[in-house]
Amino acid sequence: METLIAVIENKVDYWDHIAHEWKRAQSDFLWREHSDEVNVALLSRWLSEKPVGRLLKTDLFDEAVSEGVLRFLQSRARTVVGMDISLMALRMARSRLGNGLEACADVRFLPFADESFDAVVSNSTLDHFRSLGEMAVSLRELHRVLRRGGQLLLTIDNLANPAIGLRNVLPFTVLHQLGLVPYYVGVTCGPRRLQRTLREVGLESLEMTAILHCPRLLAVWLTRGLQSCATQSTQQWFVHWLRRWERLEGWPTRFLTGNFIAVRCVKRSEG
Repeated sequence: METLIAVIENKVDYWDHIAHEWKRAQSDFLWREHSDEVNVALLSRWLSEKPVGRLLKTDLFDEAVSEGVLRFLQSRARTVVGMDISLMALRMARSRLGNGLEACADVRFLPFADESFDAVVSNSTLDHFRSLGEMAVSLRELHRVLRRGGQLLLTIDNLANPAIGLRNVLPFTVLHQLGLVPYYVGVTCGPRRLQRTLREVGLESLEMTAILHCPRLLAVWLTRGLQSCATQSTQQWFVHWLRRWERLEGWPTRFLTGNFIAVRCVKRSEG
C-alpha cells in the first residue's frame, strides 16, 4: 500500500506506468468506444462547425488507448495541441494518430503563453488530484492560457452521483485491489461547487449538464465479457444500447445518474 501511494505521489511515473499497462493488456476497448462516442457527441454540440484557431486538449490518455476525440477536434480547430503529463501516453497517442503538436506537461503548470488558445477541451483531467485546491490551480492555468472570450469545455467526475460519492469515500487501495477502479481517482465535486470555483477563477458557465448515464461498473464488466466471447455484431448492438442511456441527460435527475459533470464556460472579457 505504501509503495502504491508513493508511486501516485510521483504523477509522471504513475501515469507512465498506467499507460504502459493499458498498452500491454489492450483491455476495455469496447467500453472506451462507448465513452469516446459520448464525448464526441457532447463536443459536436458545443464546438462550432466553423473552426476556431488554436485548441488545447489537456490529456491524451483517451487517444493513447482508443480512438479518443482528437481527430474530431482537428475538424473543429485549425491547430490542435495535445498534452499529457505522461511521456508514454504521448508516444502511444502519436503512434496511433501520427505526429502533431504535443507537449509533455502538468496542467497545473502549463508551458504556454498567456491567452494563447481560443478553446480548451479538458476531458476528466482535473479529477485525479488529491485536493480541490489543485483543481482550482489548474482552472486558473486554463483561464490564463485562454484568450478573452475563449471557451473551456470541461468534464469531471460527478460527486452528485451516489455511486461516485460512495467510491470517493472508500479507500482507493482497496478499490484498486478489488479491480473496481483501474487507476487513481482523486477528489471531485458536484455541480454547485464547480460553478462556484469557475466563478472564482474568472470563468463564466454558459451551460452545464451530466453525461455517461449508464451504470458504469456493470457496463464495464459486461463489455469485458462481450469482448472475449461475443460476435462483432453483438458487441456493436451492446454499444448502441449503452448510448440509449444518454436519454437520461434530458431528465431533471441527470445529475444523479450522470457519471460526469460537463460544463461549457467562457473567459470573461473583463478578466
